[in-house]
Amino acid sequence: MAPLTIDIYADGADVNEMLAALEQPYIKGFTTNPTLMRKAGVTDYEAFASNVLAHIKHLPISFEVFSDDFDEMDRQARSIASWGPNVYVKIPVTNTAGVSAAGLIRTLAMDHIKLNVTALLTVDQVWEIAGELHPDVPAIVSVFAGRIADTGVDPVPLMKEALQILKHRPKAKLLWASPRELLNLVQADQMGCHVITVTPDILKKLPMLGKDLAQLSLETVQMFYNDAQQAGFSLRTHSDVYI
Repeated sequence: MAPLTIDIYADGADVNEMLAALEQPYIKGFTTNPTLMRKAGVTDYEAFASNVLAHIKHLPISFEVFSDDFDEMDRQARSIASWGPNVYVKIPVTNTAGVSAAGLIRTLAMDHIKLNVTALLTVDQVWEIAGELHPDVPAIVSVFAGRIADTGVDPVPLMKEALQILKHRPKAKLLWASPRELLNLVQADQMGCHVITVTPDILKKLPMLGKDLAQLSLETVQMFYNDAQQAGFSLRTHSDVYI
C-alpha cells in the first residue's frame, strides 16, 4: 500500500516505552494524559515531565492540566507551557460540570500558548473550539474518534467534517484520538487527518500494515498447529471411548 502521510504520535506515560518510540523514525510527536500517567504509576507530575523532556526535546509533546477550575487551569497551562518550546498544553473541551472551556482557550491562544484541546466528540464542539483558536498559533484539536466508534457510530464522516471546519485555522491540526485498531490509522490517513495518537499495543502491529492476506492465513494455521503440539493435545480413538 502507499506510504502513510499522517503524523503518528505515541500515546502513553511509560517512560521506557516513550523512549523506545522516540527511536522510531515514523514517530512525529507524543501525547499523554492524567489517566495514562496514573496507570503508569506517575506520582510527581513535574518530575515525570522533566525526565521526559530531557530526552524529547524537539518533537511536539502534550501535557494536560488537571484542575476543574478555569482560573487554576489557566495557571497550570501557563506553567506547563513554560517547560519547553515543543510543549502543547492539553485543555479539556469542558470541565466536569460540562461548562465550556472556550473562554479559557481563547485567552490562552491569544497569549500564543500552543494548545491541544482534548475530549471533543461532536461537530458542534469542533465549531466552537475552532472559533476560539488564534489563526497564527499552532494548535491541536483532538477528536476522540475511537470513543465515537464505541457508541456504534462511524466516526469518519464526523472527522471529515471536522477537517473542513479547521481549514479556517491553518495552524490547527486535527488529531484522531483513541484509536482501537490499526485500521483506524489507515482510515485517518485516507481521509486526510493530520495526526493520530497510537498506543504501544497498536504500534506493535505496524509491521502488519499491508501484509499479504494469504501469507497471514498460512501463518495463522501454523500458529494453531504449533500451539496444539506444544500443549500436547490428544484425543482418544473411537474404540477407546467405548471399551
